[in-house]
Amino acid sequence: TTKFTSALDIPVEFVKKNVKLRGELHHVTEEGLAVEHVPISIPFLTSIQRKWQSKGLLLVRLAGVELAPSGVAWLQQELKPKQVMWFQLLGREDLTLECLVLVNKGRFLSVCLNEEILRRGLGRTARIEGLHHHSRLYWKLHKKLLQAEFKALKKKKGIWKEESYSETIRDRLSNSRFVQTLRQF
Repeated sequence: TTKFTSALDIPVEFVKKNVKLRGELHHVTEEGLAVEHVPISIPFLTSIQRKWQSKGLLLVRLAGVELAPSGVAWLQQELKPKQVMWFQLLGREDLTLECLVLVNKGRFLSVCLNEEILRRGLGRTARIEGLHHHSRLYWKLHKKLLQAEFKALKKKKGIWKEESYSETIRDRLSNSRFVQTLRQF
């Protein structure tokens, strides 16, 4: 029932046990998602606690994902302020939380943003900070993320998109010295 306003407020046991927390998105930054933690509510107790709870945002980074600039733009476009999301704690580095982020899409469907970014080719797979690379969970998550990235690579989406032959020829011609000299003339 406690509201966490800083990554340092979250107990170490929560991070070790990979607890899922609920929050509301405030905005997307280059470093990650600024999320307000929404604690479990107990009707009578919650109304009393709200008076003493301080305001603060948690910085949540997508674990195992190195975002491309197009990935940040996509997140800013797709995610709405005050959107409810779940984030599973995988690690903590200073004031930043490494998490798997789940967003509800409809009543019974939720999407893992970490996988969705990679599936769309808007980032690359990176090491999952905070988890020991010997753990079973690390390899399970890393495998899922690599599979999502491979789908984008196979379909040539996002950063994996290759220029067509005609685009390559056009670029080479426009950059040639002869064409540049003609333009100056």
